[in-house]
Amino acid sequence: MAVAAERAGVLAPEERGSLAIGEHVLERLAARAASEVDRVGGAAGRTLGISLGGEALDRSAKASARIAGGEVELDVRISLEYPAPVGATTERVRGHLRERVEELTGMPVRRVGITVTALHTEAAGRGRVE
Repeated sequence: MAVAAERAGVLAPEERGSLAIGEHVLERLAARAASEVDRVGGAAGRTLGISLGGEALDRSAKASARIAGGEVELDVRISLEYPAPVGATTERVRGHLRERVEELTGMPVRRVGITVTALHTEAAGRGRVE
């Protein structure tokens, strides 16, 4: 089998190069993974602590990532549909982020910090009917 791989031009694992995953890539993965959880939405961007736009369920989450000692630390800002149980939902998000980032990058996730920036009622965005 190894001889066939050599003939096909496939390098042995020890002869291959390495892959470096940047923090920006991890931030994008985490933001996307957060949107995969039901009843979770995004957060508005912020500059100097001031919100730049509205919080909405259809926006993407905001994430920051740090790589330290080969491990990932994530901080994610999300909004939630209310009346979802906040504690249970954030724990689902935390577990999903850890699982997806580890699955896609092979890097262990040491910590996931979550900030809930807004709660949206199901009726938000729907007009009032009288």
